[in-house]
Amino acid sequence: MNNGEAAAQGRHVTLIDSSLRDGMHAVGHQFTPQDAAAVATALDKAHVPYIEVSHGDGLGGSSFNYGFAAADDGSYLDAVSRVLTNSKLTVLLIPGIGTKTDLQMARDRGAQMVRIATHCTEADIAEQHIGLAKSLGMEVVGFLMTAHMIGPQELLAQARLMQGYGADVIYFADSAGSMVPKDITARVELLKSELEVPIGVHTHHNLGMAVANALAAADAGATYLDGCLLGAGAGAGNAQLEVLVAVLDRLGYETGVDLYGAIDAAQQALAPLLRRPQVIDGVSLILGYAGVYSSFLLHAERAAKRYDLDARDLLVELGRRKVVGGQEDMIEAVALEMIAAREAAPARVG
Repeated sequence: MNNGEAAAQGRHVTLIDSSLRDGMHAVGHQFTPQDAAAVATALDKAHVPYIEVSHGDGLGGSSFNYGFAAADDGSYLDAVSRVLTNSKLTVLLIPGIGTKTDLQMARDRGAQMVRIATHCTEADIAEQHIGLAKSLGMEVVGFLMTAHMIGPQELLAQARLMQGYGADVIYFADSAGSMVPKDITARVELLKSELEVPIGVHTHHNLGMAVANALAAADAGATYLDGCLLGAGAGAGNAQLEVLVAVLDRLGYETGVDLYGAIDAAQQALAPLLRRPQVIDGVSLILGYAGVYSSFLLHAERAAKRYDLDARDLLVELGRRKVVGGQEDMIEAVALEMIAAREAAPARVG
């Protein structure tokens, strides 16, 4: 037994499945409420502690900007809440996309946890929503997105704000899938040493690091981790839940999740619903390389096709401009600028 395995023995890691939230990106937000109920039933049977259900961009995300879902938020929450006996219903809310009214609605429909998500430098906009969630008796996670864009000390300052507002858990997300294990370790170790609440990490697979980064987080002291069945999610997807369960078990971590049940949920419930395999292709790889928010993938591919651009060039330019979640409208603007620059360039002779 190596030192990492020895340190893991008996340690509990709480898993949050985001197949019905981040996985929505993989299908253009077109899971139906019936689809959601079927997947949730399988996850509940596997004793996954928390199941996150929302539009890919959180409550209120169904819109022209982010893509319309197949149904409204309430219909998804009603469908899932009816089938849960072991798992807790969880939602994600990004202030400015979701509202306090959306949060109240989610609580009324059975949501027991909410993750209040902001850009990694904008924790201050979460204060009202965290306060409301606490007053509603919900478990509250402060969720700092695109954490690769700032260093550990800056991240700590933002995490302290969310802790001060009353968050029960502090998460950071490698939303662009651009971190490597040492980046995760540095952030977790600092947050763990300075905060009084548990730490969680949400990883993406654009550079092929999702599971490795999740394990680095656990080894550094994080006690909450995210996964999605089959790795479904924005960009190249998330840490693959069933793989994460298996590896954590091999290392001696306790999750309480039934491995066979997680595999069955992936193979039997989710696989038939996916439109394409969740793989690292050339475009999703560039998301991680350029540090672009993973949910930009499909929007960038559509814009590139519409304007006869290379989606990789478009993503690199978006990365150069340091776009963040919520700026999906910039994709179109940057594409038009690239076309204008191309047309203004002198023609090659010979």
